[in-house]
Amino acid sequence: MATLEREIRFESDRDPEFAAQIRRMPGCENLNRCIQCATCSGICPLSTYMDMTPRRVIQLARDGFKADVLNCNTIWLCASCYQCQVECPKEIGITDVMYALKCKAIEAGIKPKQAAPQTLYREFYNLGTKNGRISEGALMVNTVIKTQPARFWSLKMLGLRLLRTGRFGWKIERMPQQSVLKAAIQATPPINGKESS
Repeated sequence: MATLEREIRFESDRDPEFAAQIRRMPGCENLNRCIQCATCSGICPLSTYMDMTPRRVIQLARDGFKADVLNCNTIWLCASCYQCQVECPKEIGITDVMYALKCKAIEAGIKPKQAAPQTLYREFYNLGTKNGRISEGALMVNTVIKTQPARFWSLKMLGLRLLRTGRFGWKIERMPQQSVLKAAIQATPPINGKESS
């Protein structure tokens, strides 16, 4: 449940370069255009589970409060559904900002309070770069085995129901021309001069 507690922020808590670093990342150029209308928070299907609303994350990131945004669970709970981004009246790439903040958190060695979100993102990235497509079965099995191996067998009935209804597949999907994918990945500059993992 989202917390309503507000802490006092001091100028000394700010990183004056942080907002500029975020704005330089792809899709985050309009960060300063936010008018704090809270449309993103109102439309987010996961906002009730976040420790701070997307609107607050945008505000704190824009103001340079790096520690606050990189240590919150909101950036890890973002499902990348793009509803906030579609509805934003100022066309801010809110989902892109959340992704950029995740990248910064990983770069800084900050992990989410639970291991599942970060593991899920890494598995998603690994499958995407390896096969060019994301296979839901492989994604979920790899994530559960790495985060909650004891629950693997208890989730099998749910997996079977998803298979029967066609919402889940075990087939590993691959892009037909993987050489094109490898060339695109090699041509992409690393984030902040570092190789992504």
